[in-house]
Amino acid sequence: MKHLIYVTEDDENIRNLICVALESFGYQTRSFETAEEALEAVKEAQGDLPSLFVFDWMLPGMDGMAAVGKLKAAAETKKIPVMMLTAKDSELDVVAGLDGGADDYMTKPFGILEFSARIRNLLKRFSDDKQEEKNLSVGDISIDLEKREVRMRGQEVELTLKEYELLCYLMENTSRVVTREELLDRIWGYDYDGETRTLDMHIKTLRQKLGEAGHSIKTVRGVGYRIS
Repeated sequence: MKHLIYVTEDDENIRNLICVALESFGYQTRSFETAEEALEAVKEAQGDLPSLFVFDWMLPGMDGMAAVGKLKAAAETKKIPVMMLTAKDSELDVVAGLDGGADDYMTKPFGILEFSARIRNLLKRFSDDKQEEKNLSVGDISIDLEKREVRMRGQEVELTLKEYELLCYLMENTSRVVTREELLDRIWGYDYDGETRTLDMHIKTLRQKLGEAGHSIKTVRGVGYRIS
């Protein structure tokens, strides 16, 4: 399966050059003139997300670094690598770009061969990292992602598909409160228009099946849920 790469660049000639180069190396591409267009495409992707983002910094409307910040703050895109490709070439710019969330940084003008090599390395690095993430663990709860097994203090817990997906998502985001809307979008889909009570019932049964460990799923009133 070919890697899909999103390219966001306001200069049409450079945008076309990048896409042609990437496609010549076997990648699929989608191109955007603005950061807003790229972010909207991510929202509409519904799980069919790109393998990598390429962003210019200086864009009309939202700048590239602001867009990268949004992508790295979102659970579904935070682990997708970002290549910043920009004319901002001072040392301070490079540091700001990397500190702001870019995983690699190249300045214009750029060489196609070096660019493609860096893209390959980013994809390999993040693919290797993903392979290593085969387990999740919070307190007494552990999940073997490869086997799709949930255990509480070593004892296997039988969950439905939605309960399993809910638990995984909460455990992948232990550092923050996950909103009800985000859970409904992520687990039931962006077009879900059923009752939010469905989420509450799944959380209730999930807590019951986890026994004592179920107390680690906290309700944050008026916002959503958090696991700790």
